[in-house]
Amino acid sequence: MGAILLGLTLLSLIIWVGLLTLRGQFWRSDQQSEVGETQLKSLPTVCAVIPARNEADLLPITLRSLLLQDYPGTFNVFLVDDRSTDGTAGCAEGVAYAVDKRQQFHLISGESLPPGWSGKLWAIEQGIQQAKALTPDYFLLTDADIEHDAGNLRRLVAKAVQEDLDLVSVMVRLRCEDFWEKFLIPAFVFFFQKLYPFRWVNNPNNKTAAAAGGSILIRAAALEQIGGIQVIRQALIDDCALAQAVKSVNKISSQSNSSPPAPPAPPALSKGRIWLGLSTLTRSLRPYSSLETIWDMVARTAYTQLNYSPLLLLGTLLGMTLIYLIPPVSVILGAVLGNWAIAFTGLSAWLLMSLAYYPTIRFYKCSPWFAFSLSAIAFLYTLMTLDSAIRHWQGRGGSWKGRVYLG
Repeated sequence: MGAILLGLTLLSLIIWVGLLTLRGQFWRSDQQSEVGETQLKSLPTVCAVIPARNEADLLPITLRSLLLQDYPGTFNVFLVDDRSTDGTAGCAEGVAYAVDKRQQFHLISGESLPPGWSGKLWAIEQGIQQAKALTPDYFLLTDADIEHDAGNLRRLVAKAVQEDLDLVSVMVRLRCEDFWEKFLIPAFVFFFQKLYPFRWVNNPNNKTAAAAGGSILIRAAALEQIGGIQVIRQALIDDCALAQAVKSVNKISSQSNSSPPAPPAPPALSKGRIWLGLSTLTRSLRPYSSLETIWDMVARTAYTQLNYSPLLLLGTLLGMTLIYLIPPVSVILGAVLGNWAIAFTGLSAWLLMSLAYYPTIRFYKCSPWFAFSLSAIAFLYTLMTLDSAIRHWQGRGGSWKGRVYLG
């Protein structure tokens, strides 16, 4: 028994050494949108598209922040009212009137949801089709719960233009005020970065692709080249699906010696270059002040992330147990059994885990002691993932805003 536990603990330690040294420095928080120059040498035309379903409570803050961007170029906002029942449309018009931006604001009444589309993506599609009349150079895809820093758009455009990027996205600062938010939300970001290391995402030679749906700037030509929003119309994790579609343009198909050479891509079209970082100033106002709300947020898409595969689910449950739960259990059992080799190995893995988590904790300005709680947090996320699979099997998966999407 002791030998097996020591072997598992040693394996966990080796995995953490590998994660810290070989996985794109995912644990760092230095890929930030507010770092670097933001001077604009050109002023592309930008149209923002906001899908909004029952968001009247947040729009007085979020829509106002978007309409008051300090971007010096031509900028229009298209809000798609996705059949709201709380007065979202009237609230949005009132905000545009109050900040004297009625000429730049366009309200669209969403049509009924057709088969094969998610509600959010159908709303975005309607907004994009309307915005195309203004022939924008870029689309800003954002959510109705995002409060934009005044310079957010200017920084996104500067990043895209200066580095010739087809898609620029920032993971906005999630709300982290109440206990459950402080306990679980930073870990959500940590796990996302471990799954999609930002340095790998930002490397055009690495196939890893991801984006954060709250703030995505995409070149109109790139969106057109991949076939528009309709190519991801059923995706529940739509931001990462969009980033994957854009970055896939950069892939070069292998050719046999007998195959004719592929025709060169038109120079004006997408190069598949994307960038993803963190924002310290633009933030989400969506509250997750209880365990239930965070649980539902994770369970909505966790099994989708595993491609609805029971084998991947089993592997994830075993992997989470080995990587996150074995270290503290080994410390306790090693001390009880007097096996200090097990206890010391488990403590070493636990300290490496906490060291990896600490930059995210510091980014969210939480107590450093939360860094040592990652095992307990991971246990809850593991249960959420299992629940996500159970909901899918019961036909309750992907529930959002009164709609249920089955994979």
